[in-house]
Amino acid sequence: MDDSYTNFPTSHLVGSVPAVVTEEKNSYKPQANSPILAPNNGPNAGRGYQTLGGEGDGQQSTNKWNGVFSVSSYTEYFNVDTDLVLNRLMSSLNPTTGDFFSKIDANPDLYGLIWISTTLVFVLSSIGNCATYLMQSDSNSSWNFDVNYVNVAACSVYGYALLVPLGFYFLIRYMGISASLIRFWCLWGYSLFVLVLSSFLLIIPVEFLRWTITIAAATTSASFVALNLRTYVQSDDLMIILVASFALQAALTIFIKMWFFS
Repeated sequence: MDDSYTNFPTSHLVGSVPAVVTEEKNSYKPQANSPILAPNNGPNAGRGYQTLGGEGDGQQSTNKWNGVFSVSSYTEYFNVDTDLVLNRLMSSLNPTTGDFFSKIDANPDLYGLIWISTTLVFVLSSIGNCATYLMQSDSNSSWNFDVNYVNVAACSVYGYALLVPLGFYFLIRYMGISASLIRFWCLWGYSLFVLVLSSFLLIIPVEFLRWTITIAAATTSASFVALNLRTYVQSDDLMIILVASFALQAALTIFIKMWFFS
């Protein structure tokens, strides 16, 4: 057949039928994996197919729990810059103001908790061994690096920074007061900063000076936690919370002195 006949535009022929153009309709298309009920033929027949409501609620609940184990759900708690972190570190060294919760109210972070806790673990492991070396340098006994310092420091610091705020969170919620676990973790995380600074000074091989530094660091760190909790919790049982927080913070500081710098 000649090509001129095959290429002839048929749209100009008399009686030709134009192509049918399909338009997308904004109609409901059920998913393949969702259970479908039969069409409603009752009074509300115009509503078409219906899905089971319980399946959608279960899907939302599953997505909510999946967000707990997703790293992207915690990125907002690390959205801090250097100036903001330095400002909060300086606040931890001045516990008398008691305005730490007002500073972190718009943007509580977990960066301080993780960074300060990890720094304290490495400082205690290294400086503690150095202090032991200086104490034994005058004697004839041989000195060996104690690897157990790393294990003890990690368990005590991470366990304290995570579990103690969690305990106070449940205690305050049990008392009927609204509380934020993220803000508590942020508060206790920055309260450990003074212990990092005092650990460098505890390397001095003078026992009286070591205890003086320990008491000063314990008072500063414990007062920072207790005074900020006083502004956060307004309750008749406030004194119990303040005494408990002060005692636990001071106990951690004394434990660090006795285990790593004795």
